[in-house]
Amino acid sequence: MKKTIFLLIALIASAAQGNAQKYALIDLEYILSNIPAYERANEQLNQTSRAWQNEVEAISHEATTLYKNYQNESVFLSEAQKKEKEKAIIDKEKEAADLKKKYFGPEGELFKKRQSLVAPIHDEIYNAVKAIAQARNFQLVIDRASATSIIYASPAIDISNDVLLKLGYSK
Repeated sequence: MKKTIFLLIALIASAAQGNAQKYALIDLEYILSNIPAYERANEQLNQTSRAWQNEVEAISHEATTLYKNYQNESVFLSEAQKKEKEKAIIDKEKEAADLKKKYFGPEGELFKKRQSLVAPIHDEIYNAVKAIAQARNFQLVIDRASATSIIYASPAIDISNDVLLKLGYSK
């Protein structure tokens, strides 16, 4: 009787293992850091961002200079001249804010440029992960770089290097 119960439990346990979901982990930051095209895209984005930031700062500096000059000269100016200078300051500040929004806003030029440079790389990674997951019957692949609740994961289930190999980068 004990042997039958033990055998029944063993069969149930093995059946449960057969239906267990398979999962894997990737480290997207690690993968991206090993793709030269991503590094080049990031460098290009940083250079563009710095150039645009310098342009915005130059206009902001002009607005600040106009304001300081206005403060120094305001005693000597008529009301019409004061209003004209105030309007020039406000216009220059608005120009800087508009340019900043154009370049760095949620749908700004930097966002669009990042999408055009980085999205194809992310698509390639996604397709490689999908191919590996389908080939190995993984039901779930988790990015450990963005999953902050993962405390420990066995390196045996990390397929980041496999993804790099699939993309043509050896590690």
